[in-house]
Amino acid sequence: MAEITRQRSGELIRAVFNVLAKYPDGVSARDVIRSVESALPPTDFEQSEYEGRPGSRRFDKIIRFQTISPVKAGWMTKDKGTWKVTPDGLAAAAEFQDDADFMREAVRLYRIWRKGEPASEIGDPSTEAEIDQPFSSITLEEAEETARQETRDHLAKMNPYDVQDLVAALLRAMGYHVAWVAPPGPDKGVDIVAFTDPLGASGPRIRVQVKRRADKIRVDEIRSFIAVISGTDVGIFIALGGFTTEAQSEARHQETRRISLIDVDDLIDLWIENYSRIPEQSRQLMPLKAIYYLSPN
Repeated sequence: MAEITRQRSGELIRAVFNVLAKYPDGVSARDVIRSVESALPPTDFEQSEYEGRPGSRRFDKIIRFQTISPVKAGWMTKDKGTWKVTPDGLAAAAEFQDDADFMREAVRLYRIWRKGEPASEIGDPSTEAEIDQPFSSITLEEAEETARQETRDHLAKMNPYDVQDLVAALLRAMGYHVAWVAPPGPDKGVDIVAFTDPLGASGPRIRVQVKRRADKIRVDEIRSFIAVISGTDVGIFIALGGFTTEAQSEARHQETRRISLIDVDDLIDLWIENYSRIPEQSRQLMPLKAIYYLSPN
């Protein structure tokens, strides 16, 4: 049995929620864990490593393991390495002021989810969590997050024109016909022009803007892009730094223009999905390799 009590579990999860509450749009898992460590320094036990697993610190695994219940309770989400609190999670954090009660309620809801049993048939959760159990799912979670972040970092360091070429290669792999890619020089609002057929005789013209910047695209930049798109065009705005809420709303509520917004994770997902159809030379812009894990039932 691991040396962590329900009270300590509750303290750690409360600290996680305190961090998430500051970032309504989500924050990376590694930043959450660093912030929790700063607020609640690990005990000697938590600082130690699992036997036979060098580099596998208990503290990180404990936090990840303890977040399983809040996720299944609907209090938080995990998506591509980004953790985000839900309205239900904020409400629960406000309702259950005692850390142990907060954790107890999360575990209770998790057990209901897991067993599909009425609340009246769920026993009181144990006072300790067995952290030293097989943690292949936690290890996989960390591996996926690391791989995703390394891919984001790779894109962020790329030459902007290489990112353009990567997007053009992706469009070709998706079956579109790229007619033009902007040469180096001043930004004129459109970086790539593509069509649904080789001659551009059928279907809409696709106009693409690509921004490698780390900061989010603002609403005025979306409006500038809209200005260069005709009513028969399809506009695709790709921004590695993402989009502000106002920018997303502007694109979503367009009635006369068709616009799709693609952030860095959307771009990575599309690259992975179409990777087998991308020519080997273009793959070198962002080469990937699949790693297979034994999936426990």
